[in-house]
Amino acid sequence: MVSTSQSLTVLSTAYWPPVQYFAHIAAADSVLLEQHENYQKQSYRNRCMIYAANGPTPLIIPVVKLPGGKMPVRDVRIDYAMPWQRVHWKAIVSAYRSSAFFVYYEDDFRLFYEKEERFLFDFNEKILRLALELTGLNPVINYTDNYMPPEPGDLRELICPKIAPAADKRFRPQNYYQVFSTDKGFAANLSVLDLLCNEGNNSLAVLQSSLV
Repeated sequence: MVSTSQSLTVLSTAYWPPVQYFAHIAAADSVLLEQHENYQKQSYRNRCMIYAANGPTPLIIPVVKLPGGKMPVRDVRIDYAMPWQRVHWKAIVSAYRSSAFFVYYEDDFRLFYEKEERFLFDFNEKILRLALELTGLNPVINYTDNYMPPEPGDLRELICPKIAPAADKRFRPQNYYQVFSTDKGFAANLSVLDLLCNEGNNSLAVLQSSLV
């Protein structure tokens, strides 16, 4: 059984996870990452949301077709048949080059789009480690030994593009400056990439005030 105390947060892997994901980490002492669940399409496992000139925009990592349609997320391979890295990096630069802090993080971010990582889980974990460092978070991270069915209190099903953040009764997204918000308004719960580029060292304060 998974402890449902607020000190432990159970999460799925995610590509540049949303602010909601990191807000829960900020309130936790430790994180348990699920690595034995079956991969789920149309989830944050292989997508993130950035704020482009045309509004919130998904960036999706293609994965190698799954035999039988199912595979443990730990074994899912990234598909490099299409130049998705170039596309994603171009979109990120276009969206955030005029943000206050992109210049400080650009070299770190670019590395993810210059080297090929075979497995999605490994790629996401490296992003997670960097984002934790940049936001100033230092939780203990552990990994599941086998698949654990969802239980009350874990976040694997709750943090999902198809579920409105309002369904998370603890999450209260805080407004912060965004490059295109003057014209298009604030967009809540985008990728932590958006938060870092716009708020930099203040990102932790935003995360800590986003959970009740």
